[in-house]
Amino acid sequence: MYQFRFVDAHFHLYDMGHRTLYYGHWQPDQDHPVLGSQTRRLGQRNYLASDFIQEAKSHGMVKGVHVQAAIGSKDPVDETIWLEQSHQEIGFPNAYVGHVDLRQSDAEEVINDHLKASPRFRGVRDFSYGNYLESIDFRNGFGLLSKYGLVSSLSVACEEMNKVAEIATLFPDTIIVLDHTGLPQERTKEYFEFWKRNMSLVSDLENVVCKISGLGMADHHWSTDRIRPFVETAIDLFGTSRALFATNWPIDSLWSSYGTVIDAYRDITKSLSSDEKERLFSGNTERIYRI
Repeated sequence: MYQFRFVDAHFHLYDMGHRTLYYGHWQPDQDHPVLGSQTRRLGQRNYLASDFIQEAKSHGMVKGVHVQAAIGSKDPVDETIWLEQSHQEIGFPNAYVGHVDLRQSDAEEVINDHLKASPRFRGVRDFSYGNYLESIDFRNGFGLLSKYGLVSSLSVACEEMNKVAEIATLFPDTIIVLDHTGLPQERTKEYFEFWKRNMSLVSDLENVVCKISGLGMADHHWSTDRIRPFVETAIDLFGTSRALFATNWPIDSLWSSYGTVIDAYRDITKSLSSDEKERLFSGNTERIYRI
C-alpha cells in the first residue's frame, strides 16, 4: 500500500548573523531581483534546519535538498561547511547544491573544496551573469560537473530553453535540473501555450529533469486549479521519471503555507499510480541526489 513520503528537492536555510555568510536576497535594504522588496520580510529572522523540519515534517517531508541561499558570500564553500555542521548536529539537510562560478579559472578548485567540506555536496547552481549559457568559459566549467558526478541546477526561464537544449546535448552525462518549472511568468492561455512550446524543446532530452516548484513567485494568489495546467503539463512532457516536486521554501511561504503546497501537488496527482506518485514525491529526488 502506498505510503506518502515527500523529499523536498529545493529549500533554503539561512543564519542572518553568520560571521562569513551573506544572504543577498534576504537583506533588509536590498530588493530581490525578481520579487522586489517582498523577501525582506524573510530576513527579519533566521531560518534554520530545525525551523524547516518543524514546519514541514507534519506534511510528510522526510528528506530535503538544500539549494544555495548565501548569495553574495565571499567564499561559497562556507555555506557547505555550515550545512554540514547542521547535518552533523541533527542529520539534516541530506544533500546540498552550492554555488560555483563556472566561468572562473578556479572553478575546479572550488568544486573540490565543496567536496572536501562535505560528502553530501551533490550539485552546482551558478546564476552567473549576462548571456552566460552561450559563454565558452561557462561551458568549459560546466564540463567539470560530469567529472565529479554533480548535478546542474539551472534557474532558467522558459524563453531560454533552446540554449539549455544545446548544453544538454553537449554534456549528455550531466543531469540538468530545471528550477521552478521553467519560471512561467504569466497565467494567460496564450502565455501557457508559449511556455509549453518552450519546455517541449528540452523535454525529450534524457538528462533534463523538471523541478516542479516556485509557482507562487509569479502568481501570489494561486490556487490548485491555477497551477494545475503547469504541473500536469510538466509531468506529461517529462514523464514521472524526469519530474520531481519541491517547495522553494521559505520563499513561497510569502503566499501560502507548506501544507497548502503539498496538498495541491497531491490533489493534482491523485489519479496517478502509486509508483508514479512515489517517483514524483520522493524516488526521483533520492535517486538524482543520491540520498
